[in-house]
Amino acid sequence: MITRSAQMPYEWSDDAGDGARRLLIWRHRSLTPQGFAWVIGTAAAALLMPLLAVLGRTAMWGLLPFAVIALAGLWGGVQHGWRGGGTREEVMLTRGRMSVTRHDPGRPARHWQGNPYWARLSIRGDGPVEDYLTLSDGARVIELGAFLSPEERRSLMQDLSAALADLRRAAP
Repeated sequence: MITRSAQMPYEWSDDAGDGARRLLIWRHRSLTPQGFAWVIGTAAAALLMPLLAVLGRTAMWGLLPFAVIALAGLWGGVQHGWRGGGTREEVMLTRGRMSVTRHDPGRPARHWQGNPYWARLSIRGDGPVEDYLTLSDGARVIELGAFLSPEERRSLMQDLSAALADLRRAAP
């Protein structure tokens, strides 16, 4: 079962029926697939306008390659940004273990794990970003969702706190 919070850049999924839950958190992407289609369509229309003025002339063949290269560059640039995906975090919750893996482009993945019973979430006002969300197991403090907006971090804290509370209640 996969659940997605409305308009939030994170998604819960239940894995393999063993009670494990997975939370995937990613940076906000302002350009949706529909927005991408509009941008490419608008750029293509804008690039066609000068070509219409020289339609049927040899100058059109001189301008056409540059229009195609510009459109292909825009397409490739946006696709490259989507493929890279940017920073993302993966949180795995099981009855006896909680792990967080942070993936940053160009850097090796960073891992943290602890016992979900001892895990505590808090929002700090003195962090490097507004409503700085941290996760601690008493021994180590890590940040979560530093790339999210303050509203998204508050929503993430509520959802993750509820999931941890459910996990603690289900513990024997």
